[in-house]
Amino acid sequence: MTDEPGPSRQGRKRAATRESIIDAAEALLERGGVDAVTLPAVSERADVALQTIYNRVGGRDAVLLAVAERALAANRDYMDEMYARPGTPEERIVAAGAAYAQFAAERPHQFRLLAAPPDLPEALDRIADLTDEQNGKLAAVLRDGVAAGTMRADLDVDQTATVLWAAFNGVLALSWRADRHRAAPDQLLALLAAIVADGIRVR
Repeated sequence: MTDEPGPSRQGRKRAATRESIIDAAEALLERGGVDAVTLPAVSERADVALQTIYNRVGGRDAVLLAVAERALAANRDYMDEMYARPGTPEERIVAAGAAYAQFAAERPHQFRLLAAPPDLPEALDRIADLTDEQNGKLAAVLRDGVAAGTMRADLDVDQTATVLWAAFNGVLALSWRADRHRAAPDQLLALLAAIVADGIRVR
C-alpha cells in the first residue's frame, strides 16, 4: 500500500502565503485592534499584492474571520487545560476564570475580538459556537458540583454558566474604558469569584 501524495510544491507555497497573510493581519490586530486590520495594511505587512489576499484568503471579512479562528484556538488552549485539571468543581471554575483573565491580559485584542465580535455573520456564528462550547464545559463542571452535593441542587447549570461568562466579560471589559471606571480586573475578579462561590454553594 502506497502513501497518498502530499500537497504539491505549488500547493505548499499557496498555503504558506495564506498563513503569512493571516500572520500579518494578526500582528496588526495585536498592535492596533480590529480597525487596524485593513487590506492595504495587510498587503504592506505581508509584502503581497492585494489581489493575492483575495485569492488566498478573501476580502476583509474573510481575513478577520481567519484571525478570529486563531483567537478561538488560543482561547480554547487557555481554558481546556483548566477544565481538565483535577480538583473540586469550585477549584476548577476558579482556575478556568483565572485562565480566561490570563488570556484577556496576554492577548487583549484577541479577547476583544471574541468578546465584542465584528458584525460579520460568519465570525459571529463561529464565535457563538465557541461560546456555546466553552459554556457547555463550564455547565458540566457546575453539574459535577451539584452531583457531588457541594453546589445547590436548584441551579440551572446552563443559565448559570451563561451568567458567569457574561459577568467575567463585564469585569474584564472595565480595562477598556477611558473614564474613571477603568480598572485593572485582578481585585474585582477575586471579589466576583468570592460572590459566585457563595451563591452556588449549598447552604
